[in-house]
Amino acid sequence: MESTLRLGPLVLPLAPLLLVLAWIVGSMLHERLARRAGQPAGARHSWLMLALVLVAARLGYVLNFQSEYGAAPWSMLDIRDGGWAPWWGVSALVAYLLFLWSARSPWRTTVSTGAAAALALWLGGMLVLQAIPMGAESTSTAQRNDLPDWQASALDGSVVSLPALKGEVVVVNLWATWCPPCRREMPVLQQASQQHPQVRFLWVNQGEDQGKTARYAAQQGLPADKVLLDTGSELSRLLSINGLPTTLFYNAEGTLVARRTGELSAATLAERLALAKK
Repeated sequence: MESTLRLGPLVLPLAPLLLVLAWIVGSMLHERLARRAGQPAGARHSWLMLALVLVAARLGYVLNFQSEYGAAPWSMLDIRDGGWAPWWGVSALVAYLLFLWSARSPWRTTVSTGAAAALALWLGGMLVLQAIPMGAESTSTAQRNDLPDWQASALDGSVVSLPALKGEVVVVNLWATWCPPCRREMPVLQQASQQHPQVRFLWVNQGEDQGKTARYAAQQGLPADKVLLDTGSELSRLLSINGLPTTLFYNAEGTLVARRTGELSAATLAERLALAKK
């Protein structure tokens, strides 16, 4: 599950922040050990490893979702979608270390020590993030990761109750018209809803009135029975959601299996949807 940190108006995913922290710690350790051994700091190795890890992790993810990125090739460069293959990055790190040892680089020991420390910190931190309930102030229902006890009116006047949808795969997108990434990801969600008619897609507008929501939904061609009004942002508070857009993926048992805060691409949507449909 994705964890986030709110800093004023900014909502930052914790996983990338953890990676940066691990890299800083590993780099500092490597450079300090190098100086103690009477060698130059060799900072270039830290930067090269970081670049190699990021490129490999992104490339691995793109290759895993070739068809989704193939439809819009430029999108593989847009890392805002959060699409990474971590173990590709780890493999690239190991390959770089093996290269240093095979070349008998004078920095091979210090770089390996720093890389091992960074990897240990990253792995440990990821395990902690996975164990932390999403939202320290979540209600007991949200902490159980069930479909929340919440209902709202749709634009067509019908009332949709989330608990009543148990038995279906449900995708809940929290959005607002003023939110640029919400608007950018809307076509991706619409296309997925057409490609997966057996999945219930719901667009829950946060904090805006019916008129503004209805006008935007009509412009985008959103189905009126799937656009819900949450003028008081009650669902965001119930689930301790800090930023928009946020998309929740529930399986047929009504259990939350994936969550994305931030913009979705066709690939990152397909990845999480596959988890919900298992």
